[in-house]
Amino acid sequence: MRIAIAADHNGVALKAGLITWLRAQGHQVEDRGTDSDALVVDYPLLCADICRRVVDGQVDRAIMVGGSGMGETVACNKVRGIRAGLCTDLFHARISRANNDANVLVLGAKVLAAEQAREITELWLDTRFTGGPHQRRLDQIAALERGEPLG
Repeated sequence: MRIAIAADHNGVALKAGLITWLRAQGHQVEDRGTDSDALVVDYPLLCADICRRVVDGQVDRAIMVGGSGMGETVACNKVRGIRAGLCTDLFHARISRANNDANVLVLGAKVLAAEQAREITELWLDTRFTGGPHQRRLDQIAALERGEPLG
């Protein structure tokens, strides 16, 4: 799978570990920054970059690592066509993919240990979208993005 990954200053170490692990699993990984925890960076710029790569088809999915992941989730979901899920456990990883077809995984480096983050990422990458009534809901979300009324 082609994966873009980025992190703000809080997530540099977790991102580095994930990149090594993802490449060992055979994935093609694009490191989109940041590379130092010494300077505070604005995560919306990083979110926009990886999300546009997903929407444009340059990568299959993306991973964003922040401190809590909350702001990153908000920023990613502002990009039309992105369904970003903040996953703090295996349940949320499974649901974000199976029910919501999330194409961006958001992780919080201040919330997760490295092993937890790897487990969540592995499940998230391996879980398939189940479709069915969930597709109808994704269609409604896409209509909301286009500014169309529902119902």
